[in-house]
Amino acid sequence: MYAAARSLLFKLDAERAHELTLETFRHFPKLATWPFAHGAVNDPVELLGLRFANRVGLAAGLDKNGECLDAWGRLGFGFVEVGTVTPRAQPGNPKPRMFRLPEHTAIINRLGFNNRGVDYLLERVAGSDYRGVLGINIGKNFDTPIERAAEDYLVCLRKVWRAASYVTVNISSPNTKNLRELQSEARLRALLAQLKGEGDRLAQMHGKRTPLLVKIAPDVDDEQLDAIARVARETGIDGLIATNTTITRDAVAGHALAGETGGLSGAPLKPLADRTLAALRKRVGADFVLIGVGGITCAQDACDKRTAGADLVQIYSGFIYRGPALVRDCADALRRLPPSR
Repeated sequence: MYAAARSLLFKLDAERAHELTLETFRHFPKLATWPFAHGAVNDPVELLGLRFANRVGLAAGLDKNGECLDAWGRLGFGFVEVGTVTPRAQPGNPKPRMFRLPEHTAIINRLGFNNRGVDYLLERVAGSDYRGVLGINIGKNFDTPIERAAEDYLVCLRKVWRAASYVTVNISSPNTKNLRELQSEARLRALLAQLKGEGDRLAQMHGKRTPLLVKIAPDVDDEQLDAIARVARETGIDGLIATNTTITRDAVAGHALAGETGGLSGAPLKPLADRTLAALRKRVGADFVLIGVGGITCAQDACDKRTAGADLVQIYSGFIYRGPALVRDCADALRRLPPSR
């Protein structure tokens, strides 16, 4: 059934198809129940002080404004991450800015944190019936100087603290100018120290602890990974998400769209994302939470993430190509793996 729906959606511009899907699920969330979904795989796991229904989550970026939470819950995700959201609404980069590469089961996007702002997202969350684990991914506005980025992250952190099950700090999108500079050791340490300090204050104020995670790029070398792992452990951040999209094009060289700027996701990202994940696991140790994302298009891909060191996994581009069956296939495969944590 999804193959038929996809064939129609793929006749549209990639971003328009994305918008149409979100509009449909926003207004008719029950369409996510039938004929696409058959209930969530029951494979509960406790991490970060939270109980996840299973190990497969929806990655940030697909539902930036938190408009379809009721639908995602019906599709069997063990947790959902929305955003990236910024303090103020912003349109993102000029269109066209999303491109499919079906031959590679891939997508290139340069959306640029297009979203309706943190207050709108919180309104949507408050109006939702979703009661599962909810991650909220936060970023900075495009016109905020990198030297003042912490101010934007702090605004968002304060606002989403009570609504979020966990908060992800996005410092790795390639589509916001200079954002990846925040992955340098000095800037990362300064940013995370401020966020962790504010998180401790908010936890005391609200009587609620909200774990903080950081999403990193796959385009980092060993020295940068050393620094990221060291800073994450020393500042007391709760976990890392590996990885965001890549700016490399080696895996799609020669494709007509390979020259489009933006982040490449989907199957070509998997080897790079898996290597980054495995390298992080070696550096942070066995007791640190890692979420693996990037290139999952089948159940074996999800199992590969677990082997590389992921406690949980997230999907996005694979979901666009495979549909809801991918959620259940991955969750069921991970349920069958021998426990490693």
